[in-house]
Amino acid sequence: MAIAVVASVLVLTVLSLLRVNVLLSLILATITAGVIAQNSMVDTVGMLVDGMAGGANTALSYILLGAFAVAISFTGITQLLVKSMTKVIKGKRSIMLLIIAAVASLSQNVVPVHIAFIPVLIPPLLALFDKMKIDRRGVATALTFGLKAPYITLPIGFGLIFQGIIQDGMESNGVAISLSEVTLAMIVPGIAMLVGLLIAVFFTYRKDRDYASIEAESVSAIDVSEESNKDVKFELKHGITVIAIIAALGIQLATESLVLGALTGLILMFLFIAVPFKEGERVMSQGITMMGMIAFIMMVASGFGNVLSETGSVEALVESTSGALSGSKAMVAFILLLVGLLVTMGIGTSFGTIPILAALFVPLASTAGFSPVAIAILIGTAGALGDAGSPASDSTLGPTAGLNVDGKHNHIWDTCVPTFVHYNIPLFLFGWIAAVIF
Repeated sequence: MAIAVVASVLVLTVLSLLRVNVLLSLILATITAGVIAQNSMVDTVGMLVDGMAGGANTALSYILLGAFAVAISFTGITQLLVKSMTKVIKGKRSIMLLIIAAVASLSQNVVPVHIAFIPVLIPPLLALFDKMKIDRRGVATALTFGLKAPYITLPIGFGLIFQGIIQDGMESNGVAISLSEVTLAMIVPGIAMLVGLLIAVFFTYRKDRDYASIEAESVSAIDVSEESNKDVKFELKHGITVIAIIAALGIQLATESLVLGALTGLILMFLFIAVPFKEGERVMSQGITMMGMIAFIMMVASGFGNVLSETGSVEALVESTSGALSGSKAMVAFILLLVGLLVTMGIGTSFGTIPILAALFVPLASTAGFSPVAIAILIGTAGALGDAGSPASDSTLGPTAGLNVDGKHNHIWDTCVPTFVHYNIPLFLFGWIAAVIF
C-alpha cells in the first residue's frame, strides 16, 4: 500500500502537466491510490464521495465569494482602485509584484480572508498588468507567497491556528513544545519562501511578456478590458459597496464563517440596489463560472485525502521507509521531508496534512535524536512543501482563478510549476539544513 501514495501523486502530477483537467486528474489519482491499496473502484469512489463532505463548506464559501466578487466588479469600484494604483506604480513592475505580495500577506494575518480578496482585486488589474507587460507567472508567485509565508511564519490570524496545530500535534504524540518555539522553528520556511519570492520578482519574471498574442481559452466572467477602467467616478453605489465589504468582513470575523460573510455582502448589495436585483441570476452564474472549478477541486481533494487515510497508505509509506531512518540525521530529515512533499502534493492543504504528519514524524524524529524545534521545522516545512505547488491547493487555485478570467493563464504551467520551483526547492533545502543544525 505504500506505493499508493507515490503512484497516485505521480499520476496527478503527470496528467496535470499534460494539461489534463485538474479535477479529472485528481479523480484518476484517487482511483489509482484506492486500487493499488487493494480496494475496488466502486469502494474507492465511495470513499472519495464520503470524504468530499469535508470540503463542502470551503466549496460553498468559494462559490459565494465568486458571486460577491462579480457583484463588486459590476459596480465599477475596482476600476477606481486600478486608476489609483496606476498613478502610484508608474510602470514599476517589481514594485507592483511586491505590493501584491504584501496585500496577499495581509489576508492571512491582519485581515484573515485568505483567498477571498483575489477574485475582487486581481481581475480588474489584468488590463493594467497587460499594459505594463507583467508576466502573470510572477503575479501568481507573489500571490502564493502572500497566501502561505505569513501564516507559516507569524502566530497571528491563520498563523496562530497553523502553529497551534503543529504544537497540538507534537504534544499529542509525546513531545512538549511551546508556541514560541514553534514560531522560532517556522522562521526557517518563512525565510525560504522570501528567498523564492525575491528570485521570482527580480530575476525569473523581470522581463516583458506580451499577452496580446496569447489566445484566450475561455470567456471572461468580469470585464477586464482597459476601457472598463476609464471614466469611473465615486458614486453612491460605490459607498454601498464599501459598506457591504466591511460588513462581510465583520460577519466573517465574528462568526468565523466565510459563507455567512459572503452571503451578507451579497444581500446588502442587492438590498440597497448597488447591483440591480434583476442582475442576480447573472451575478450568481458568473460567480460559479469564476470559482466553481476551485470549489469542486477542493471537495475532490478532501475526498482524495480520505481515501489515503482510510486505506492507511500514508502510514504504510512511512513504515516502508523506516528502514532508511536508522542512518544519519541528514538522511532521516531528507526522507521525512520527501514523504511530506508527496502527501501534501496530493491532499493540497498544509492545515489538513499537519495532524497526519505529526503522528508519523514525531516518534520517528524523536528516536533519531531530533530536538523539539527541529521536529517542528520538519513538520511545518513538510506541510508547506507540496501546498506551494500542488494542483489541488487553494494557494495555487486562488491565484489562477483571478489571473485566468480572460483565459490567458494556465493553472499548471503558469501557477503550479512556477510556485513549485520557486518555493518548494528553497523550502526543502532550508528545512533540511535547519533540522539537522537545530
